Amino acid sequence: MKQIIHLSILFIIGFSIGMSGCSLRIASPPEPVYTPPPPEPGPPPWAPAHGYRAKYRYYYYPESRIYFDIGRGLYFYFYGGGWHASVSLPAGIYIDAREYIVLEMDVDKPYVFHSDVEKRYPPGYFKRRGKGSHKERD
Repeated sequence: MKQIIHLSILFIIGFSIGMSGCSLRIASPPEPVYTPPPPEPGPPPWAPAHGYRAKYRYYYYPESRIYFDIGRGLYFYFYGGGWHASVSLPAGIYIDAREYIVLEMDVDKPYVFHSDVEKRYPPGYFKRRGKGSHKERD
């Protein structure tokens, strides 16, 4: 009886060792890869979006190179070598409240595309158009 128990234990151990090194793997077809659809064509991120994808709306004052976020009540201005955001403008920085461009962007920092905006709306922009009116969504 002891011999049968010893043989059974040896058989179980041998079987376990033998099976742990062997495995059978059945290949399955590869998972399909999801490819997102190409983005729809639209205006560049700095251009007026006309509701297409706009999340932020700014008044841009070309003469002062200042952005005002209408929704958050923040001014973005370049001062002392960098861009700043504030609920009010520092002393010495002025804007003509009548001369602004309405920009709708999908970025929360409009100055990221400032060079593009400035090319389209340079200082003196309103002098060429006629003074005293804002431009809604060029």
